[in-house]
Amino acid sequence: MGIEVYVTRSLGIGGAIRRSVEDFAVEEVLVDGSKATINQAARTGQLGSSLAKNRFLLCVLIKRNWDTISAVKAVADQLGIGMSRIQFAGLKDTRAATAQHITIEGLAADETERVHVKDIEIHPVGYLRTELSSYYLLGNSFHITINSIDHPRSTVKKRIAHTIDELEQIGGIPNFFGHQRFGTTRPITHQVGKAIVKEDFKKAAMLFLAEPSPHEHPASRQAREALQTTKDFKQALQDYPKQLRYERLMLRHLVGKPDDYVGALRRLPLRLLELLPQAYQSYLFNMFLSRRLIGGLTLNEAEVGDYAVNVERSGLPILTMHKIVGSENVAEINHAIQAGKMRLAVSLSGYKQKPQAGVQGEIWKQIFEEEDISQDNFKISTIPEISLRGKLRTAITPLKDFFVNEVAADPVDPSKHKVSMSFALYRGSYATVVLRELMKPRNLVKAGF
Repeated sequence: MGIEVYVTRSLGIGGAIRRSVEDFAVEEVLVDGSKATINQAARTGQLGSSLAKNRFLLCVLIKRNWDTISAVKAVADQLGIGMSRIQFAGLKDTRAATAQHITIEGLAADETERVHVKDIEIHPVGYLRTELSSYYLLGNSFHITINSIDHPRSTVKKRIAHTIDELEQIGGIPNFFGHQRFGTTRPITHQVGKAIVKEDFKKAAMLFLAEPSPHEHPASRQAREALQTTKDFKQALQDYPKQLRYERLMLRHLVGKPDDYVGALRRLPLRLLELLPQAYQSYLFNMFLSRRLIGGLTLNEAEVGDYAVNVERSGLPILTMHKIVGSENVAEINHAIQAGKMRLAVSLSGYKQKPQAGVQGEIWKQIFEEEDISQDNFKISTIPEISLRGKLRTAITPLKDFFVNEVAADPVDPSKHKVSMSFALYRGSYATVVLRELMKPRNLVKAGF
């Protein structure tokens, strides 16, 4: 997934996450301070009014063990409306308990009572004049428990403190795209995305449908392996478990049109289809960041040829306001970075994004050659709506309000320990990147990533 290095040298605490869904809790925070909470419908902030004449109903969506897109689809189906009428500010973890805001166009508050889906709750909050988007999202608050830790309580506390101290010294965590960006039990979305970017749609569809994983349910793995061998879409439609709903949508199309792989991919919800080339873009970004660190460069100091972006008073980066670092302004920009007024940024690949210069530019060029791609590949002519223009992403993101709530005996195995912690991250950043630095896991799957 392109994450090849740690930024901290402290020893990890080990352990495992996600023993239960409540061990990984995510609560969304909007720019006005509104917070979606898991255990109650109460909220803070000013977003939303009582004026029902406004077109968009603001709700809090609480889900457990659902990905955001599937949860929205389930809600839309219960309401008898199209998914396009429901908007959200950001995707939330699947294997977690999460609370986030959504808007539903043209719906009255009492109509949400029709939604009865296992492990999903909808709580109306008010009405908005406009639909929700990522513009409204400040970040997320996390409450996480790590179980099955072999070390004594004092060692756990000491190692966490050392790691957090290292992160504070560099100004935050490396802004890698986390493991769930690429799929949890079957991390292949970036591979599918690369095939789409290369416009090899048969390969993309077959990877999505038939690439097995040793970590998925045996029935799913066996069905994929059979399709790889037989290429029999009709039989696969009978064999694929019902929970593989996106695969089944594609298979239904391929039964009637076995050579129309573009059409099959278009059967996916647009938000999911967009995520596939974006996952490859994310993989490349992780590679850019990893190679920078491997080359001995830091994430909190700019070099000639780098990008640096301004930071809002809220702490969010202003990605459209950037400077290219030159020999004449490198000292000034690095002073602003140390003062927290700017952050180093790295390109997210796209057909409009200019290649970087300097050392980071050389890393860009090397990886593009290894991947056998060009910027033009991100203009996907066959499915233009998922083309990627490119933009910037900060190389580092602050870790806010980190607090260890408890280090105690693990209730399942009292010879081991558990630690519960809380922290907050700005939008687009991943809690698993924080946990990876703290835990230094030897096996990501066993560790619950």
